[in-house]
Amino acid sequence: MLTLGERASRERRLAEAAEVVDRCRRCEIGSIRQRSVYGEGDACAALMVVGEGPGETEDQLGRPFVGRAGELLERMLLAIGLPRADVFIANTVKCRPTYDDGVRLRNRAPTPAEMANCRPYLDEQIAILRPRAILALGAPSAKSFLGPTFSLTRQRGQWFDGPGGIPLLATFHPAYILRMTGGELGAAKRLVWNDLKSVRAKLDERPAAVTSSVEQVPLFEV
Repeated sequence: MLTLGERASRERRLAEAAEVVDRCRRCEIGSIRQRSVYGEGDACAALMVVGEGPGETEDQLGRPFVGRAGELLERMLLAIGLPRADVFIANTVKCRPTYDDGVRLRNRAPTPAEMANCRPYLDEQIAILRPRAILALGAPSAKSFLGPTFSLTRQRGQWFDGPGGIPLLATFHPAYILRMTGGELGAAKRLVWNDLKSVRAKLDERPAAVTSSVEQVPLFEV
């Protein structure tokens, strides 16, 4: 367990890094965003959650995962006994990636160049936090760690060596789940539930139980 001094040191380093990010203009999105979204959570968190990039609401508030996807993420984490305040949540990029459809700015996935520009900030976060596990949400997040050949469809739910050898698992992004309906939604929830149980088991250092096709998934309402 960390001492109060060590916790304070981590919190100070994270706050200083967030100020650097707020001044960053390496990408065009850094010049058009409203607020940078560095990340938030427990500086001593055992689990770090890494998404793709901020959306419109996150851009307005300067906080990660505060829209509908954020509400779903909170329910997902609570299902394995992790309140939001006990984890650290960040994104591969710290500014909202957008495109103009002629009417308004819309969300889009971050480009490889944008993720590369932001990667030093993400690496610094991981180095400060030193989490016991990383949960990557969505294909762009997973590929930023594991390379462009990573397939979320085939390789989600598997453990990989992440930065510094930290165990890393990828699963579907909450926003992706929110777009699903019917049987497709039920199947996705079952897969995500197994992934979350694997994360819980990793943190507890025990084998994970797999949910059968007939077992109820006590996970979340979408």
